[in-house]
Amino acid sequence: MTGYLSTHILDTANGLPASGVEIVLYRLDGEARQIVAKAITNADGRTDQPLLDQKAFATGVYELVFAVGPYLRATQSNLPEPLFLDEVPIRFGISDAEAHYHVPLLLSAHGMTTYRGS
Repeated sequence: MTGYLSTHILDTANGLPASGVEIVLYRLDGEARQIVAKAITNADGRTDQPLLDQKAFATGVYELVFAVGPYLRATQSNLPEPLFLDEVPIRFGISDAEAHYHVPLLLSAHGMTTYRGS
């Protein structure tokens, strides 16, 4: 297998990468959910290593959970509690064991979007 999984977070409100955000990657098998990776975003809003490298990469259903609450509280003032976005889950499927899957998160305090990037 030659595929791998990566991500990054961009703070669209401030026009900056979102650093210091905890990310947990789960593999789903029916109702079962197993943690397969944890990471913290660096100064570029990226993880230092792929979340799934070529050895661990496999087809299946996954979920990334971005713990954005602490980041939003630290970078934006006067946010109401509870936050509109505190944890952002993104569930997606990997169907091609040879491909690079990149799942970015574009974030503001009141919205988010994602896509399959390259």
